[in-house]
Amino acid sequence: MSVPLQRFVPNRTPCGRTRREFLWQAGGGFAALALVDLLTRDRAWGTGTAARTVHLPPRARRVVFLFMNGGPSQVDTFDPKPLLTRFHNQTYSGPCKVGSNGRPIGRLTQSPFAFAAHGQSGLPISSLYPHLARHADDLCVIRSMHTDTAAHASGCIQMNTGSVLLGRPSLGSWLSYGLGTANENMPAYVVMTDPRGGPIGSASNWSAGFMPAAHQGTLFRGEGPPLLDLATPAGTTDATQRAGLDLLNTLNAGHLRRFPGDTELASRIASYELAYRMQTAAAEAVDLNRERAATRTLYGLDRPATQDFARKCLITRRLLERGVRFVQLYSGGGHIEDTWDGHNDCVTNHRTHAGETDQPIAALIADLKRTGLWEDTLLVWGGEFGRTPTSEGVGKPGRDHNWHGFTMWLAGGGVKGGQAIGATDELGFAAVEERCHVSDLHATLLHLMGLDHRKLTYFHQGLDQRLTGVEREARVVSQALA
Repeated sequence: MSVPLQRFVPNRTPCGRTRREFLWQAGGGFAALALVDLLTRDRAWGTGTAARTVHLPPRARRVVFLFMNGGPSQVDTFDPKPLLTRFHNQTYSGPCKVGSNGRPIGRLTQSPFAFAAHGQSGLPISSLYPHLARHADDLCVIRSMHTDTAAHASGCIQMNTGSVLLGRPSLGSWLSYGLGTANENMPAYVVMTDPRGGPIGSASNWSAGFMPAAHQGTLFRGEGPPLLDLATPAGTTDATQRAGLDLLNTLNAGHLRRFPGDTELASRIASYELAYRMQTAAAEAVDLNRERAATRTLYGLDRPATQDFARKCLITRRLLERGVRFVQLYSGGGHIEDTWDGHNDCVTNHRTHAGETDQPIAALIADLKRTGLWEDTLLVWGGEFGRTPTSEGVGKPGRDHNWHGFTMWLAGGGVKGGQAIGATDELGFAAVEERCHVSDLHATLLHLMGLDHRKLTYFHQGLDQRLTGVEREARVVSQALA
C-alpha cells in the first residue's frame, strides 16, 4: 500500500523566516550596507562632501590661503617703484584719485624697505621678507591685481566669495562642493583667524552661502582645543555618547522626512557625526608636541612674535597630511593697526605683521617640500586690496587703500615660480599690464585644482551660479601655470 506524501512544513526560525529565507535576506541586506554607506556619505539630499570627479587633470589637490587681512602695500613688499624715490614727498596731481573714506591723497612716498633680487630668477623682494626671499624661485608674483571695492568688509568678502554682496559661497565652499573631502574624520575646509580678532564681515568670509551648510568653513582655534566643546564630558562613556547620538539622528531623520528639502537640517545631522569622529582626529591633528624640536624651531614657535602664526602654519601642514582640502590662515585681526591697514604708520605696521609671518610661511614651504606635499599643494598670499604709493599725511607715513592695483602671489602645485606677472603704472597706483581681476584669480585657482570655473555651477534663484560670477567672463592666468 502506498504511503501518502505529507505536506512539507518549513522549519521556521523564531523571527518567522525559514533558514533559507533568513540567509537570503541577510545576504541581500549585507550587500545593501555598501549602498547605504555611499548614500550616507553623499547625503542623497545634496549636502555630501564625498570626493567627486574633476573637469581637468588637477595640478594641485589642496590649497592654503595666507590672507593678510587689512591690505598689504605692494610697493613695500613685491612691487618696487624706483620712481617713488625720485619724486619722494612731492605732491601727487595725477589722474588716479584713489583715496578712500574722504581721506586726502597726500604726497608720493618712497618705500623705507630696500628691495633686492633673489634666487636664480632675480625676483625682487623687499627686506620685510628675509626668510621668504630664500624661496624666491618658487613664487609667482601677480603685480596687476584689481578689485571692485575700497572697503575692508566688502573687499574681504569679494576676495573670498567673488562678490561684494553677502550670501555667496566662499572659495573653500566651492572646492568642498566640487571636490569633496579626502578624510571623513576631518572637515574639508578649515579657517584659523588672528587672536586679535577675525576679519570684518566675520563668518561671511567662510560661509557656504546658498549651498548646503555642510560646505562652510570650520573655524579652528590655534591654541587649546581646536574646537570649543569638542571634548567628551566627564563621566560619559563612548557607548553612552554613541547611543545618544543615534537617538538624536533618529529623531532628526524623522523630522527630515517631513521636510526633505531642508538642507540645513541635513547638514546638521552630518555635522553631529563629523564632530563625533573629530573628537579624536582633530585633537591629534593639532597636537604639536608630536613634532620634532627642530621643526618647531624652524617655524618660530620659540619666538613670541612669530609663535601664533607659526602654530597655525604647522597645524596647517598636519591638516593637509590628513586630507583637509582648503585651509585659510588670517594674519591681522580687529581693525587698523592690529591688521595690515597701515593708515597712520605703514612702516611700523608692515614691519610688525611681516615679522610675525615671514619665518612661519618660509618654514611651511620648506616643510611641505620635506614631507612630499609641495608638488600638489597650492599656496596663495595676499589681502583684500593693496595700498597707495602716497602718504596720507597722518602722523608717520601711512598709506591708504588701493583697489586699482596691488600684488598677490601663488606658489606650489602647478605654479611656475620665479616670475612676476603684470605690472602697475610707474608709481604703483593702478594695474596697467596683464590686469588680473579677483574673478581671474579664482578661475586660475579652480583650474589648478582640476575644475573649470564655467562648469562648476550651483543652481540658485533660476541661475547656474558660479564662483567667478556671470557678470564678466573670467580668464585663467595662463602665465602662472607651470
